[in-house]
Amino acid sequence: MQNKRNTPGEKLSSHTLQKAITDLLAKNPGKKFSPGLIKKILKVDNNSDSIKYALEKAIEKLKSPTKKSVGKNSSQNTTERKAEYYEGIVDMTRSGAAYIICDSFGEDIYVQPKYIQTALDRDKVQVRLFKGGRRNRAEGEIVKILERNTTRFICTLLVRAHKAIARPEQIVLPFDIEIDAESLKSAGHKDKVVIEIYKWPAKGFQSALARITQNLGKEGGINLAMNSILINNGFNIDFPEEVKEEAIRLSEKLTKEDMSTRRDFRNVLTFTIDPEDAKDFDDALSYRILDDGNVEIGVHIADVSYYVTPGTALDKEAYFRSTSVYLADRSCPMLPETISNELCSLRPNEDKRTYSAVFTFDKKNKIIDRWFGRTLIHSDKRFSYEQAQQILDSKEGELAKEILAMNEVAISLRKERYKKGSINFESDEVRFKFDEAGHPVSVFIKERHEANLLIEDFMLLANREVATFIHNKAKGQEIPFVYRVHDLPSLEKLEQLSLFAKELGFDFNASTPDKIKDSFNRLAKASATDDALKLLEPLAIRTMAKAEYTTVNIGHYGLAFDFYTHFTSPIRRYSDVLSHRILEKNLTGIYREDKEVLEAQCKHISSMERHAMDAERQSVKYFQVMFLEDKVGQTFEGIVAGIIERGLFIELTDSKCEGMLPFDSLYESFDVEPSRLKATGKRTGRIFKMGDRLKVKVMDTDLEARQINFELEQEQ
Repeated sequence: MQNKRNTPGEKLSSHTLQKAITDLLAKNPGKKFSPGLIKKILKVDNNSDSIKYALEKAIEKLKSPTKKSVGKNSSQNTTERKAEYYEGIVDMTRSGAAYIICDSFGEDIYVQPKYIQTALDRDKVQVRLFKGGRRNRAEGEIVKILERNTTRFICTLLVRAHKAIARPEQIVLPFDIEIDAESLKSAGHKDKVVIEIYKWPAKGFQSALARITQNLGKEGGINLAMNSILINNGFNIDFPEEVKEEAIRLSEKLTKEDMSTRRDFRNVLTFTIDPEDAKDFDDALSYRILDDGNVEIGVHIADVSYYVTPGTALDKEAYFRSTSVYLADRSCPMLPETISNELCSLRPNEDKRTYSAVFTFDKKNKIIDRWFGRTLIHSDKRFSYEQAQQILDSKEGELAKEILAMNEVAISLRKERYKKGSINFESDEVRFKFDEAGHPVSVFIKERHEANLLIEDFMLLANREVATFIHNKAKGQEIPFVYRVHDLPSLEKLEQLSLFAKELGFDFNASTPDKIKDSFNRLAKASATDDALKLLEPLAIRTMAKAEYTTVNIGHYGLAFDFYTHFTSPIRRYSDVLSHRILEKNLTGIYREDKEVLEAQCKHISSMERHAMDAERQSVKYFQVMFLEDKVGQTFEGIVAGIIERGLFIELTDSKCEGMLPFDSLYESFDVEPSRLKATGKRTGRIFKMGDRLKVKVMDTDLEARQINFELEQEQ
């Protein structure tokens, strides 16, 4: 007998809801579901708490023991519990133990060092769950390594009489790495080399076999550190020869087919606005007033999908990288510079192939028409953000009339977005000024001006409208697509944030989704003039779910968009290349990608995005430590940015450098509250709270470990 299908908006009974969620989990093993996502998929009207409870019960049911009958003729009739196996990602600890992060299990699974096998941080593994477990936590053992996070490492080469061994930088492996003799070539003892493991040990006491892919010689210092960060996060520091050769063979010469199949915008005023030091201009804007007085604004994006086609070496490498990585002093591009800085870069006074989203606005700045398709453009002018801002401020300069008019449209789009609940949060972006040797001489926060927002608003518009177009085109029959989604914030983290905000005198109301958004925006406004509240911004951002790519659309909470994708940066994001390809195939008909294949691609791209963010943070930390190396003994003002059992994290006010003020340097022990908002001295009763301002002295720096230690400046 079939169950009656629930209608959209129906509130299900607890039993029916549990069954629906159980069926959903069973059909999607390994898929992560939040209450908000379940509500969207099942189209139910139950509140988040009831969905969360039903989800917990469904997970319990799926994990419950399975009864197995031994048979009538068996000497014993017993109930066996089948071994439980889960797939997850390794999160290594400093002790050598690990936690396996499993989306399909209710909690992380702890694995003791002796059960790690040869797994490394971020590897995808299969883990067998033990019965019971100590300290009421789930424990298990790794039984199979499904996918290696990386096979490449930067190592020091140790050449001995009978063999060559590679010793990785920064990380400790539970096995030796022997180098293939044929790949040694000119590499010598203690050279720095990039190696690729092609045979992994079956057990920890055996050796891995590897080949040298690049010899860095005796190179050290900054270059070695940055290359290590890239490789240890899974990125290649050079392109394979076949990729370079494919890129060189590509031509930018326009063809007859281009002229006949592309909409020609070369005679329409077009310009770019980018950072001063940018080389890859992947977006441009066009502007013209139509005969009826309405305004047409085109968002023109480099047509990377024309050059990077499925199945090519270029495409495979771009997918592998999935994103460009922007370290503090350099970038690691997703595509060779032949493509990113030349063929696809929308440089001024050059004809270029583009993919465009073109919008018509009426005199009230409302969209009355939109068009998507392949185009040709000819950029008339390249502006830096600083030059565009000067025009906005002075209302004078080349193309001032057009830029000011477009800014008015952008402001209208922004106001409408905020009116619908978009959250106005921006993380501080730390930048460095370097000397000729590449050493940091100053640290500053990148400023965002109205010119930045102008470009951002039109990019957001294009991304939203492309996703909306695909959804509407489906007419109820899903067209699998690459959505950029953002789930609701964590209620538990919001409660902690509310407590912390209260300590700083800010009322953060988390009672309803609308109140939460209002609180976020009030906090963003208040923190602009209050450094203590500024500390709340990164904490507020951490309460939110991570934005990710998926074929399952749940909307974008932070932007308050029902449909959103990434379409506007295909030079540096593979997700955008996929969006272009799918959009192109659905402009004149209906085309559906294999959803499972597309979802797997989304997971890989999301994973590489996280690796890129980690790499960028690590590079910033490296140069912050280097910046303070010659300042040991100097005193700076800082703010308490975190509290752990070992001490206080201090963020220096001017440079944003963060280090540790150990409690043992204060000559007493401290009790740290469970909320980690306050620490109290056991002997003196002295209290340190999050957001407290302190004067600290740089005690020491460790560039290799990327650590800074402070001591409290003695009060006079």
